[in-house]
Amino acid sequence: MASDRVFAVDRLVRFSHCDPGGLVYFPRYFDLMNALVEDWFYQRLGLNYAGRLMADGQGLPTVHAKCDFVRPSLMGETLTWSLAVEKIGTSSITVTIRASRDDEDRLRATLVLVATSLETHRPIPIPDDLRQAVETYQAECR
Repeated sequence: MASDRVFAVDRLVRFSHCDPGGLVYFPRYFDLMNALVEDWFYQRLGLNYAGRLMADGQGLPTVHAKCDFVRPSLMGETLTWSLAVEKIGTSSITVTIRASRDDEDRLRATLVLVATSLETHRPIPIPDDLRQAVETYQAECR
């Protein structure tokens, strides 16, 4: 994920992310990863994440997560979060996420996101606008 074309944002590790020892509490990483996916939608894909959920009734829940906590992160540090698309399926998108500081990995994760109907809670084919945006993003990152 060294490409400059991979979506990346810098995030300050805040008090609310940490345990009493000042280290990022591991479940908070999952909230931060979801925030990265939302930012990717808005800032890079040009899609309205909230509108998809609220108006269109489409969800994109994480159905599988693999995560390695490589090194602890401390309150007050700034981490660079990056996202790359690994695979696009019929209903799913697999992404890899990396959080690092000074190019030293703190977290590496793979998430499988599945397009779903919020009415039936069943998988649906990835909507055309989302598929096109993700395929374009993936092609630009190569």
